[in-house]
Amino acid sequence: MQNLFSYPLTLEDLGSGTKSYHLQANHLQLKFIAEVLKVERIESFDAQIILTFSRKNHRIDVKGIVNADVEQTSVISLEKFIKHYSPEFELFFDTELTAAQLREMEFEFEDEGPDILENGQLDLAAIAMEQLALALDDFPRKDGEVFSFASEFDEDEAPKENPFAVLAK
Repeated sequence: MQNLFSYPLTLEDLGSGTKSYHLQANHLQLKFIAEVLKVERIESFDAQIILTFSRKNHRIDVKGIVNADVEQTSVISLEKFIKHYSPEFELFFDTELTAAQLREMEFEFEDEGPDILENGQLDLAAIAMEQLALALDDFPRKDGEVFSFASEFDEDEAPKENPFAVLAK
C-alpha cells in the first residue's frame, strides 16, 4: 500500500529552535488514514505539531494535538456514528540513540523512554496517525448507549432443580 499521507523531516530540515507545523488531510489521504487505522471512515483529520530541536542535547521534543472525526460502528446497536477525537501528545526523540542502545537502557514502569529516528527521519503524519490510533475506542459505542445483558441462566429466574430428583423417582 502506497503511503498517501506523509510529512517526513530530516535533521537538516529542522535546524535548532522551535518550529510549528499544521497538517491537514485531503479527501484521498482521509481514505488512506481510514484504511490504515481500520475504521469505517475518517471525515476530517488535522494536526498541530510543535517541534523543538536541540542539537546540543541531541533531542527533539514533539508536542501537539490531533483533531479527527471518525465514523465507527457501535458494538451495542451496530449503528454507524461519528465521534470526535482530539488527543494531545508529547514525545521526545534522541537523535543519536540506536535501537541496540535503547534495548540496553533501563526505565521505570511510569517513565517514557526516548523514541529513535529511523533513517534519520521523522514523519510528522505518521506520528499524528499513531496518536489517533492510540486514542480510538476498542469497543466504540454512541453516547448514552449502555450494554445490558440478561442471561437465561440467571439464578433468580431459573427454577432450582434438585440433582437427586431423578433418583427419588
